Amino acid sequence: MKRSFLHVDMDAFFAAVEQRDRPELRGKPVVVGAPPDRRGVVAAASYEARQFGIHSAMPSREAGRRCPQAVFLPVDGERYEKASREIFAILETFTPLVEPLSIDEAFLDVSGARLIHGTAEEIARKIKETVRRKTGLTASVGVAPNKFLAKLASELSKPDGLLVIPEPPEEIVAFLAPLPVSRLWGVGKVTRRHLESAGIRTVGDLQSLPADRLSRITGKAAAESLLHLARGEDLREIEMDRREKSMSREHTFPEDCRERETVEAVLLDLVEDVGNRLRLAGKHAAVVHLKLRWHDFRTITRQLTLDAPCCDDFTLREAALSLFRAQPLSGPVRLIGFGVGGLADGVNRQLSLFKSEGQPRERKERLSRAVDAIRRRFGEEVIGRADARRGAARAGGRPG
Repeated sequence: MKRSFLHVDMDAFFAAVEQRDRPELRGKPVVVGAPPDRRGVVAAASYEARQFGIHSAMPSREAGRRCPQAVFLPVDGERYEKASREIFAILETFTPLVEPLSIDEAFLDVSGARLIHGTAEEIARKIKETVRRKTGLTASVGVAPNKFLAKLASELSKPDGLLVIPEPPEEIVAFLAPLPVSRLWGVGKVTRRHLESAGIRTVGDLQSLPADRLSRITGKAAAESLLHLARGEDLREIEMDRREKSMSREHTFPEDCRERETVEAVLLDLVEDVGNRLRLAGKHAAVVHLKLRWHDFRTITRQLTLDAPCCDDFTLREAALSLFRAQPLSGPVRLIGFGVGGLADGVNRQLSLFKSEGQPRERKERLSRAVDAIRRRFGEEVIGRADARRGAARAGGRPG
């Protein structure tokens, strides 16, 4: 049976939800994220705002400079989550093979659904119509014989578009040939620069390149992957269970911070937030990460592998502080982040509890969970670290 994949991607999702719920904003440039007079970045921009060159992850001050008349709104996670649940419920009426990529995009395998709902293109049109009718939002959909091509098609059809990639291999190669090489997965700024310096600017240039020459530019593994993609080949299946592989939190200071004590206090708040998320998800982490960004946007990351996976605040704090205190503050700090990786289900740690260090670690975990329960019942501030709360207050409140 020939395969049919869809990539469904909501258009300017956060901003579109705001414009849907506030009709007076329709047709106006809308930016979701930090206000333009504060430190922070753009989370989403409406297509009206994008005409001014505003895009996600852009500093909000730059967005305000480019479009002073833009309406800036704070992120409303609960409303976006609600809209996302409605959209995914619609997708699952067409096929159970849905792979979420984020809150507003997903892959679908509709190969079997064609017997019930029609061709893949007809299914894509029905999804667009149903999403618009039931949620008032628009989606762009790519239709193709594999995931890579489906995502590429949705990107090329935005906004509110639908693009079907042809199925014959020779037509796929011809379709890809004129596209810039940056359209291929794995080609970021550095790889693109290396390829362009070798005269490789389009996918067609890559298609005609000998494998050994490309290997000298990108390395053998990357070359093999790029040549497959340049021919439109992708054998990946839908991943029904996309487990979170990492968790992290960051805090951007309202003003560049020079006080180590204040930065450290915010770091400890971030650790508690990440630890709480770990425990709620029933996960343990094997690696911790520290991120520091200076006033001039230089950024460093440090990581530490733990002796045993954990989810308790005590071990996470100790690891975070060891990384932070080993790092001299070479200038004012703009942003600090803390994250964990190497996540595994908590049950996978049971054997470590029989080791001599197991019981103390288990007690720390139980105490951390008890603190979680008290905070949920009586509020975040009922139990806290006095030094950290004072530091967070100086830094502009709880990290976010």
